[in-house]
Amino acid sequence: MPLPSPDAPTLRATAADFDTLRDNLPVLSDPLSSLDSHTIADQLSELSVLINYMADEILFRTVDRKRSGDPAPAIAGFAAAVRPTCEAATALASVAHRLSNLEQAGQQHDESAAPGYARLVMVNALAKADKALRATADSLRHAAVTPSPEAARTQAARHRSAAGAPGSFPPPAAPQAVSTTRTARGR
Repeated sequence: MPLPSPDAPTLRATAADFDTLRDNLPVLSDPLSSLDSHTIADQLSELSVLINYMADEILFRTVDRKRSGDPAPAIAGFAAAVRPTCEAATALASVAHRLSNLEQAGQQHDESAAPGYARLVMVNALAKADKALRATADSLRHAAVTPSPEAARTQAARHRSAAGAPGSFPPPAAPQAVSTTRTARGR
């Protein structure tokens, strides 16, 4: 069984934060889900906090090399999660922009009155945000279960030491009888 990274709890907790954010995205087909500029602005604000948190985690692990364990897997995990996070932010910004345009046109807080194209743009953008946030959380969870190189070396050493323990190898086969007659080669 692979040993998890010592940073696995932090990576999993951050993934859970992204899952929560994704679960709170507005759904246009749900009448209980609110889609207005304030809701989207809140989502963008929460997302920016998570982006800053991941950047801080990368910085902390880069600067503090005295930590136990290898920080490289966590750094790679957080860094890989930034791209889909930014895709989600871009999609949410697109929704905020569309809502702002609708509000300026006098269709405030009534997404059902949005013209078909505007509604389609928002539905697609929210779907992209959902997909990107799922990818972010999955990326962080994957980084949490990927063993660090140090943990992999430790595990390999344990396997080697267990392999060298008495009784770990099958008993040697009985020596085969060696023919005493030699074939003489002609010169």
